[in-house]
Amino acid sequence: MNMQLVLLVLAFAVPVLFAIALHEAAHGYIARYFGDPTAAEEGRLSLNPFRHIDPFGTVLLPLALWYTTGVPFGYAKPVPVDFNRLRNPKKHMALVALAGPMSNFFMGLAWTVFLYYLMLSGNKGELINTMAKVGIGVNAAMFVFNLIPIPPLDGGRIVTGMLPMPLARQFAGIERYSLYVFIALILLMQFHVLDGVLLRAIDVVKAVYQLILKPFFSF
Repeated sequence: MNMQLVLLVLAFAVPVLFAIALHEAAHGYIARYFGDPTAAEEGRLSLNPFRHIDPFGTVLLPLALWYTTGVPFGYAKPVPVDFNRLRNPKKHMALVALAGPMSNFFMGLAWTVFLYYLMLSGNKGELINTMAKVGIGVNAAMFVFNLIPIPPLDGGRIVTGMLPMPLARQFAGIERYSLYVFIALILLMQFHVLDGVLLRAIDVVKAVYQLILKPFFSF
């Protein structure tokens, strides 16, 4: 493997790994804030990506799917949350779930600031510019994807926290079929059923970044 290829792999790997790490750590930090120290007790309140990597879900599955279907879908090792230890389990569960996608939203915004800085400084480094663009894209995608309103995705848990208790229990029961939910999502993406909605939503997130930063940058 030549050095150029190694650097290109790093340009993709660094923003992806830190997007995953921040997402999972955010769940743990907010859970601790609301009374559940489980993640802290297990050493998962860390921005070290290797503490959150699942060898199969984070590495092997995305590579296999990218090679066979072109859809690099995967998952990290979930941060443990004991919802019964939260001070208000139903309400705080939704906020713990929201913390993950919101961390990706703000990390994507930070990568956008970095890219704007590179543009203003006249930086012509292809790899560092690629890293910034990947950082924006992967975080916007994680924000959108994780807000799909079906368990076990974060969006599903947010909906569960907003529903009346009888409906919340029924809706949360979908988590028993998590494997089938993930398979269905992979198939829907493979056959491009979700492309229009997801890609438009990602473009909206990127447009929001530009809108937020417009008063601070001029080109």
